[in-house]
Amino acid sequence: MAMAGKVVLVGGGPGALDLLTLRAVRELERADVIVADRLGPRDELGSLDLSARIIDVGKSPHHHPVPQDEINATLVREARAGRYVVRLKGGDPYLLGRGGEEYLHCRAHDIEVDVVPGVTSAVSAPLAGGIPVTHRGVSAGVLVLSGHDDLSLPALAAWPHTIVVLMGMGRLAELAAGLVDAGKSPATPAGVVHRAWTPAQRVVKATLADIAARCAEGGIGNPSVIVIGDVVDALGDEQIAALSHNIEGERP
Repeated sequence: MAMAGKVVLVGGGPGALDLLTLRAVRELERADVIVADRLGPRDELGSLDLSARIIDVGKSPHHHPVPQDEINATLVREARAGRYVVRLKGGDPYLLGRGGEEYLHCRAHDIEVDVVPGVTSAVSAPLAGGIPVTHRGVSAGVLVLSGHDDLSLPALAAWPHTIVVLMGMGRLAELAAGLVDAGKSPATPAGVVHRAWTPAQRVVKATLADIAARCAEGGIGNPSVIVIGDVVDALGDEQIAALSHNIEGERP
């Protein structure tokens, strides 16, 4: 029987190869097998010195070709075969990435697990769009939520600081209207950052009253991050232009 290998849950950041951590790169270069998500820098792994076999388990909204149970089983099977397995996830493994579930599943099967944090899109995507999630005198906190789950709209409407929603574009119109119905001002600034840190990045800034319509007009869908709150307008469009220039200039 082969000696058990190891699983390392690695946060791949928002998708740009140069936003991987140094430790993430070391783990990827050490891997025998990389089990890769759709998000994160999967398409750019060829730029690294890798010898690993890559298993694609990417998911997209309403389309999960590889169920989570099968992903869990793959991690255990590959590790039991004595392989060093990197589970490459977009953003951070423990922020709406099901990393905790994968950790528990591996440990339940006596597989050694390590975790490497990643740059979460909840902060880095707004940053790419010129939006700080907190800003002195404007917002002293941030709520990060999944757009897939039912949300307490009255509680959200009463929250005075920043709201960041991941995986929420399919419910953007419903969310914006629900917040207004629950008492949030329709003039509240709202922004959407699409494909952050890539040459295809687009930023839409509007208000709760019209953000959904503006995104629909522009054909903005997933992957995007939604930001709601006064921070959306805190830095102005000059910051967006500067960041966009850097992205386009450094990432041909």
